[in-house]
Amino acid sequence: MIKLYTIGFTEKSAKKFFELLEQNQVKKIIDTRINNTSQLSGFAKGKDLAFFAKRIANIDYEHKLNFAPTRELLSRYRKKEISWDEYTKEYLYLLDTRHIKEAINFESLHGSCLLCSEHSPEQCHRRLLAEYLQEINPDIQIIHLK
Repeated sequence: MIKLYTIGFTEKSAKKFFELLEQNQVKKIIDTRINNTSQLSGFAKGKDLAFFAKRIANIDYEHKLNFAPTRELLSRYRKKEISWDEYTKEYLYLLDTRHIKEAINFESLHGSCLLCSEHSPEQCHRRLLAEYLQEINPDIQIIHLK
């Protein structure tokens, strides 16, 4: 069984965020954001997060832009130009066009945690990505950290 975690950093203190990762023995954070350098990210700003994760919990960090939606797609959804269902279809199509199925090393996902900013996974691309990967490999167990 491959344990694949997901987490959003908004509405979490750094203490809560890192405790969740440590309690679940996460080995690597996979950042799925387009922009991981925003000042709004606080402790989850790309280079800072990589440093904190390693220093606090000995967790590796990787920013995978090919897991992120495009800026245009995300913007259209946030401006309510497209529905969640339309966003979902376009994002999943994007993953197919990026050949994620062929490029992914599933064993390397074990103990990894998909990161995005959204507090809950219901309407977040990290959940869509996790389920997309699970569809390809049913041995994946998805665990959303809240």
